Amino acid sequence: MNLHMNFIGFKTILKKEIIRILRIWPQTLIPPIITTSLYFIIFGEILFKNRFIAINGQEISYSQYLIPGLVAMAIIINSYSSTSSSFFSMKFQKNVEELLVSPLPTWIIILGYTFGGLFRGMINGFMILVTALCFETADIYSNFMCFSIALLMSFFFSIAGIINAIFSKTFDDIMWFPSFILTPMVYLGGVFFTIEMLPNFWQIVTKVNPIYHFIDIFRHSLLGIGKFNYLSFTIIVIFNFILFILATYLFNKKLQK
Repeated sequence: MNLHMNFIGFKTILKKEIIRILRIWPQTLIPPIITTSLYFIIFGEILFKNRFIAINGQEISYSQYLIPGLVAMAIIINSYSSTSSSFFSMKFQKNVEELLVSPLPTWIIILGYTFGGLFRGMINGFMILVTALCFETADIYSNFMCFSIALLMSFFFSIAGIINAIFSKTFDDIMWFPSFILTPMVYLGGVFFTIEMLPNFWQIVTKVNPIYHFIDIFRHSLLGIGKFNYLSFTIIVIFNFILFILATYLFNKKLQK
């Protein structure tokens, strides 16, 4: 199958996903804006209005500190939710059989759904950033770096959503992972607090949390505070490739029987 036909297949899957996301926009785009507004009203305007946080000698307001974490949280959760629900629905309705008999290679199918999740994650992240800037002003430190980290985050959790959908047998299985694992990891990943606020033991636990490193690098790229962790960035890139290969392997093993 030539490159042109692969591109047509990829574009078709991506188009289907974008249409699905935009068709149910009250469910996919509006709720994160409302949630973010509530976070800023409660934490930024009521509880910690005059609170400042110092990181490596740099001092910023608590409201500014919240911005990268809330944007990253929106990207992570929406990227994951998009692919897990869409891919499982396709499997549940037996539509996956149409893809299995098509001449499309597995990696194109995975890439099409991943970019669909990436679309939803990035759109939500951008909308959350705009919403956050309505509450607190902030200058973006590096547009390129910020966009790159956001893409890597969205890509990673979009693939994670596909892997979860491959293993899931019911809709309850789809909701189990984000409810009991993903959401706690996000909330304990430094969205609302700095790692220096924690006791030594919990600092070690937090550093084991991979989402902490996503948010930490994203915060640096957005606000310019702290130091850029090149090791964490390299590991994130490598794990994106590993997760993509794993999703392709599992698709072939679990679904093509």
